Amino acid sequence: MSIEFIGFVTNNNSSETIPRSGPIVNRDHIETVAKAHESAGFDRVLLAFHATSPDSLQVGQHVLGVTDRLNILIAQRPGFTAPTLLARQLATIDQLWRGRVALHVITGGNAEELKQDGNLVHDKDERYARTGEFLDVVKAEWSSDKPFSYSGKFYQVQNGFSQVKPYRREGIPIFVGGGSDAAIEVAGKHADTFALWGESYAQVRDVTSRARAAAAKHGRPTPSFSLSVRPIIADTEEKAWAKADAILERATALQDVTGYRKPADGHATAGARRLLALAEQGTRIDKRLWTEIAKLTGANSNTTALVGTPEQVAEVFRDYYELGVSHFLIRGFDPLIDAIEYGRELIPATRRLIAELQSSRGVAAE
Repeated sequence: MSIEFIGFVTNNNSSETIPRSGPIVNRDHIETVAKAHESAGFDRVLLAFHATSPDSLQVGQHVLGVTDRLNILIAQRPGFTAPTLLARQLATIDQLWRGRVALHVITGGNAEELKQDGNLVHDKDERYARTGEFLDVVKAEWSSDKPFSYSGKFYQVQNGFSQVKPYRREGIPIFVGGGSDAAIEVAGKHADTFALWGESYAQVRDVTSRARAAAAKHGRPTPSFSLSVRPIIADTEEKAWAKADAILERATALQDVTGYRKPADGHATAGARRLLALAEQGTRIDKRLWTEIAKLTGANSNTTALVGTPEQVAEVFRDYYELGVSHFLIRGFDPLIDAIEYGRELIPATRRLIAELQSSRGVAAE
């Protein structure tokens, strides 16, 4: 089971601890952070989707244009772009950049944010049913060698066909995220990779087991699993925890300025509720999973952290690998500096530990 490191390219220099200054679409920042990720040894970077943010398709194309090998993971929400059109858009980009594209499907759990884009489907299970249909049509556009028709509750297509197909015969990789039963059902049918936030070992065992069962029900192989977490590293464990405390202090002071604080109310996603339930168990979970930022922000995104030296955090990644996780989506609280630091020690240490684990089991390193 090969591993992949996925980074995160922000549209400007901002985070829970850094208030934005400068333009919303900061071209220099995007280019610099993208190149830093490629230099640091990341395999791929995520381009996020929010109701008020710059368009991830266009930012993703720019990232591809300023890098040589870095792959991208473009987040999109079903319901706002016709699946036939998005399928052709992604296939076109994938052809132009020779297979460097993946799709991250974000159904969305915050009803208030979804209304900003005119969402008319308010029930979460209904939204996931729409996502399932959406991916049925996207895959048909990518794979059908003759016109096809589709009749669903949310999408109807008559004689749909795309002349442009993905660069690789197997298509464009699809990531699906979500913590609800409805999300796992969609992932079982469609996901190449199922995306989890930074949860406890017990939670990861639970979700991956459910996802495996869902895939088996659809006669599909088990998807890969991705874990999203915020490493906080330093050359000693003591310094790493001091760094975490400083991050919490800055995030608390800036929460009203940055806008990262969102209430964990009825609009919270299932994933957010799982992280908040984890935070109620304590600030430090398992070996070094830290929950304070998740608690502060209402767990509105991947906000749990792993705190320690690069070697210590790499050891935790090895633990998750043994639970079936092969993709690590990591980002820091200082987007550029942290990406560079991860490449210096954390990524190489993780690759080495997992290669040693594979070797001990007689598995060739991938």
